[in-house]
Amino acid sequence: MSDLISQVCDQLDASPTPRHLVKFVVGQLLGSGFSDFTNQKSFEQPLTDGFIARSGSIVAWRLGSKKIEQFRIIGAHTDSPCLKIKPRPDESRFGWHTLQVEVYGSPLLNSWLDRDLGIAGHAVLRDGSVKLFSNATPIARISQLAIHLDRELNERGLILDKQLHLSAAWATGEKTLDFLQWVASQVDVEPEQIISVDAQLFDSVPARRLGVDQSLLTSGRLDNQASCWAAISALIETSNPSETCVVALFDHEEVGSTSATGAAGPLLEHTLERVADLGGLSRIDYLQALSQSSCVSADNSHAVHHNYPERHDHAHAPIVNQGPALKLNSNQRYATSSVSAAMFVRACESANIEHQMFVSKNNMPCGTTIGPITATRLGIDTVDVGIPQLSMHSAREVCGVSDLIAMQKALRSYLTL
Repeated sequence: MSDLISQVCDQLDASPTPRHLVKFVVGQLLGSGFSDFTNQKSFEQPLTDGFIARSGSIVAWRLGSKKIEQFRIIGAHTDSPCLKIKPRPDESRFGWHTLQVEVYGSPLLNSWLDRDLGIAGHAVLRDGSVKLFSNATPIARISQLAIHLDRELNERGLILDKQLHLSAAWATGEKTLDFLQWVASQVDVEPEQIISVDAQLFDSVPARRLGVDQSLLTSGRLDNQASCWAAISALIETSNPSETCVVALFDHEEVGSTSATGAAGPLLEHTLERVADLGGLSRIDYLQALSQSSCVSADNSHAVHHNYPERHDHAHAPIVNQGPALKLNSNQRYATSSVSAAMFVRACESANIEHQMFVSKNNMPCGTTIGPITATRLGIDTVDVGIPQLSMHSAREVCGVSDLIAMQKALRSYLTL
């Protein structure tokens, strides 16, 4: 278990942005014998295990020993709520040099205060190349107002204006680099060579185990990089499956998935069709294979919070380190059906692991996932599952170590059912 958790931590620390995560996963896949089909106009014969990477998303597959009659698909997302740095971020006031940010998704804004923050992202150069950068040195900080200047804070609660109160201080004094100059120094080019920059703040503290019993893992971006790790490691460890297995990791889930590389885009659909074509399937055969296929949408769930147990339906409330949660919602915020739920239960039983159920209280609407989107776009029966966690959408989240391992085992079992 210790080695596996070290693998998770390595991924989390190397992946402050979706593009960094995809780069990390590509390295894993290439090291495990998968081929890179990203820039191939046509797939080569014979088709091999491989992947297609697009920006912050990736679809990987392992061919089954049988002719393609169905796909076993695992989906997850690579992005997390965060604070993005604006295109023209530099501002100087009262001796502070600050960076202006834009809120991405729905982060717990207070969790970004009084943290030592790094900066990561990518720069697009005039020649069209993309350069990644990541600096985990404490560079920026969003400081709270002192209690002496807001005496009613603890009684009233913290109220943050997203435009006024989230700028990040990163220098003082008269002379300092502007943001574009700093990015240029990170990617070793002149500022004039950079056309655009996509960057964000991230918590500079590495992922680490927590608790006197070391039973917890704390890090930024556990939602949903924990599921990404479980999915990719399950695919790599699944050798010679009978059915063709696919893992799709999508960007932009936290903002609705409606992008060229989001779950609502064509990336997975086009990849499956290309794999099916080289597998000798006609269009009708391909559509029939989709109707027989299944998908596990893996996205973290809410564990019961020890300080807020009233926020949960206690009959459907996941306990940390007691197994992955099967997520259900009759209003289709989750895609789980009776048939797909039974499929996941069988996978857990085959792996000899416990599972739990999560259903939101009627007076507390739940979020959603890529599950309903994938099910709608491809007509594939889908089940939503997740690792129970606390502090979802915080700059730093926490989940159970045993649940991480159990989810990986369940996904590996699903691929070989």
